Amino acid sequence: MIGDSRPVAVDYELTGPPDAPVVLLANSLGSTRQMWDPQVPALTDAGLRVLRFDTRGHGRSPVPPGPYTIDDLGADVVALLDQLDLARVHVVGLSLGGMLGMWLAGHAAARVDRLVLCCTSALLGPPQAWAERAALVRAEGTGAVADAVAARWFTPGFAARQPATVAAARDMIAATPPEGYAGCCAAIERLDLTGVLRSITAPTLVIAGADDPATPPAHGAAIAVGIPGATLRVVDDAAHLANVEQSAAVTRLILAQLTGPTAERTTDADRSDQW
Repeated sequence: MIGDSRPVAVDYELTGPPDAPVVLLANSLGSTRQMWDPQVPALTDAGLRVLRFDTRGHGRSPVPPGPYTIDDLGADVVALLDQLDLARVHVVGLSLGGMLGMWLAGHAAARVDRLVLCCTSALLGPPQAWAERAALVRAEGTGAVADAVAARWFTPGFAARQPATVAAARDMIAATPPEGYAGCCAAIERLDLTGVLRSITAPTLVIAGADDPATPPAHGAAIAVGIPGATLRVVDDAAHLANVEQSAAVTRLILAQLTGPTAERTTDADRSDQW
């Protein structure tokens, strides 16, 4: 049985210059909007207004009964844009947030200007693994998966250099409400956006972490091939939370996509797979 399909009023914050173009930042499973802290100052300094929100079941947002679907999560964002009277925004999403970005660009194309998809996948199986993770979290809490998830978010070298950052990420995962985490696991379990990719018209940049064990670069490459004119960049020495581990490189890529000249569509021969 699917949970309540009505949109949820997600908690959000909007910062940056008034009347500036808005960039919506969408989060990874198990994270709050604070995961984008490394990018916000540079985005606002570049003349963008930043809209961050907590996915339903996460952070300060409501936790409706699950399971959820990607349609549920997408409807939440469309309702938020309507609430704020935002007709069109740039969208930057990582992992589950990238899945949400693809859904928005495919199902609410008029609302998406430019698109950045980080460390994500259009089809992330196997489904049984997500069902098992949801069951574990419901039975034992999100603390039961926090160490394993945090280990996929960062490379071992980064974890050794920045143990406090990794510990904070682990605590963020463990603080996620079990029902919210499990409900979003169900959304990924049922997810298949491969048929949506060809319909995406927003200029799209795909970013992959070279050392990402959760969504390896091949997943990003498949997205870039599927979306007409999309460009792929692979960031070295980065696992799943590339925006944190390689914040400067990822921020530069995002800014170039959102604030540079009109994002040009590329041919397959023009694609670059290395940052």
